[in-house]
Amino acid sequence: MTVRHVAELDNELAVTTPDHHLLAHGNPCPLNRWSKYRARRTKANPHGRCGRRPSRRRFLAAALSIALSWVVCDQPRADNAIEAELVYSADAWRNLDGGLRRGSAYLDNLDATLTLDADALWGWRDTTVFLYALYNNGQTLSADRVGDLQVVSNVETGVSAVRLYEAWVDTPFGANGSLRAGLYDLNSEFDVLESANLFLHSAHGIGTDVGQSGRNGPSIFPSTSLAVRLDWDWAGPWRGRIALLDGVPGDPEQPDRTRIDLSSEDGALLIAEAERTHAGSTLLLGAWGYSARFAEWSDDGAAARRSRGNAGVYLRGEAALGESALTAFARVGAARARYNPFDLFLGAGLTWNGPIARRPGDSLGLALAWGEASRAYRNVVPGRDAREVAIELTYRLTLGTRLVLQPDLQYVLNPGLDPASEAAWVVGLRLVATAAP
Repeated sequence: MTVRHVAELDNELAVTTPDHHLLAHGNPCPLNRWSKYRARRTKANPHGRCGRRPSRRRFLAAALSIALSWVVCDQPRADNAIEAELVYSADAWRNLDGGLRRGSAYLDNLDATLTLDADALWGWRDTTVFLYALYNNGQTLSADRVGDLQVVSNVETGVSAVRLYEAWVDTPFGANGSLRAGLYDLNSEFDVLESANLFLHSAHGIGTDVGQSGRNGPSIFPSTSLAVRLDWDWAGPWRGRIALLDGVPGDPEQPDRTRIDLSSEDGALLIAEAERTHAGSTLLLGAWGYSARFAEWSDDGAAARRSRGNAGVYLRGEAALGESALTAFARVGAARARYNPFDLFLGAGLTWNGPIARRPGDSLGLALAWGEASRAYRNVVPGRDAREVAIELTYRLTLGTRLVLQPDLQYVLNPGLDPASEAAWVVGLRLVATAAP
């Protein structure tokens, strides 16, 4: 998921605010997200032309990884021991009215994944190795057209880059658990609901309360960090997971690079989640917190006080409505107000699978993303609106097994929490093409 760096607002309003906030999908360049994730303008880059074109070295690294995959694929193996997949998403968007200005944007995202069954290949019992490369063109919509903080498109990054996104090993742990270690996107398992994945707005991938946190976002799209994750089955319908992650994913100064830099100053992010699945319904209860010190919002002109305690909780669930093809979902999350621009997030939606009888693979959805600005933030940045709200209507059209077309309409109220900015009407069309052996 993607969310905009609060420094953008600070620059526009000429106020002093903490330097570490990011409103979604974790990237310090103007805007994210949020990821997919699940984005940004800076003082050095006030026009939002963030990031550089992928370097020749990046392309050589990508070519080397492909060559290595061919070496792996050439090893004797059982069927399905190696699974490779390419997924290309192309977004065409138009801000019809309101926001910062009218205009169009073309965003894209290329996922290349390789899943290796290490048991079949090398005899590592029930172990999986996963590699994930990511490309984005770095174009922006929310940063310089809509002006919203929660981010309209969940593939917007503001950074043109080819990067290693995930690389982990998953192995059994005890009788009912698994241990995963490596570069890891926490939103691949935490704060995820199947019905909410239909929507293109970033806040339905991971809640804004989580996505805004950290100095470079948490470990989510498009920047990830080293992590260790434990997942286990409890008795009955319950399941639990907990992860410890590097507190600052990537490099905030060079957002187009995958970088691992562990330091005591960066601290760690700890997140835990309990999941209950029963009779077509899912309930998630999660909590997260950072060990590092963060700057507090300060409106007295003094240097910002730094303290520990940047944390939050969330509750999220979905349920099928009777015997129909309708599924409802809802989410509420809270983050510590003295560190974050949004201290409360509310999300809700309704999806309808197979709305047309002759097209059972299609889906129709309506969703709401409501971010409530913290009083501490509004004291520092006076004149801000109390909330930013996005309403989304979308339809996913399945064309065979490899192609998806998805028109999307969003209405964004109070974009950027700016009372001078009119509500925005944004229309988009996403094309998703999948290639796999």
